[in-house]
Amino acid sequence: MPQHVSTLQLIGAVALTVAGVVWAVVVTRLLRRARVEAAASYSAATLAALPPQRQAGPARESVELSSAERDAFAGLVRRLRDR
Repeated sequence: MPQHVSTLQLIGAVALTVAGVVWAVVVTRLLRRARVEAAASYSAATLAALPPQRQAGPARESVELSSAERDAFAGLVRRLRDR
């Protein structure tokens, strides 16, 4: 214990430190709770306004290439790869 500091000053410093830590914990919990509640109300309000979405994507499309088109595509890939 420092000699130039009185006991009351030490008790006051400890009390202020404890009060600051308690305040920080309480504010953190309040902000987390408010953030969770805001996110829940926002998502509920936003999702209610959207029309129902399809669960699956669009049908897959494919095109048969002729042998000339396949050869041309292979040539293009080779040219791009060589760069």
